[in-house]
Amino acid sequence: MRKIDIVEKACQDRLAEDVKIIEIDKNLAICDYFVIATANNQNHAKAIAEEIEDKLYKEGYEHVGIEGIREGTWILLDYGDIIVHVFTKEQREYYDLERLWENKEGEK
Repeated sequence: MRKIDIVEKACQDRLAEDVKIIEIDKNLAICDYFVIATANNQNHAKAIAEEIEDKLYKEGYEHVGIEGIREGTWILLDYGDIIVHVFTKEQREYYDLERLWENKEGEK
C-alpha cells in the first residue's frame, strides 16, 4: 500500500471529515502531497494524528516532525513527501489552506 493511501485510510478509520488530498507540483519540491482533514474537536484531532502516526510507523515510515499536538487545533505531521494538516473545524475555516492550492494543483 502506498504511503498516501495509508494516510487516507487512517483518516477514514478515525472518522476525519472532509479529507482532501492535494498533489503538489513536482517543481515546487515542498512535498508530493498535502493532506487536509477536519476533526470535531481537539481530542478528535489528536486521535486522527495518532492513528496516522501509528499506521505509518507500522509500515516503517517515520515522521520528520510534528507540530501542534499539545494544542490539538492544528496538527501538522511532516513525513517529507507528505504533509498532513489536521484541523478543528474553526481552524480549518480560518486558515483555508485549500484556497491557496486549489487553483495551482490537482486534487486526488
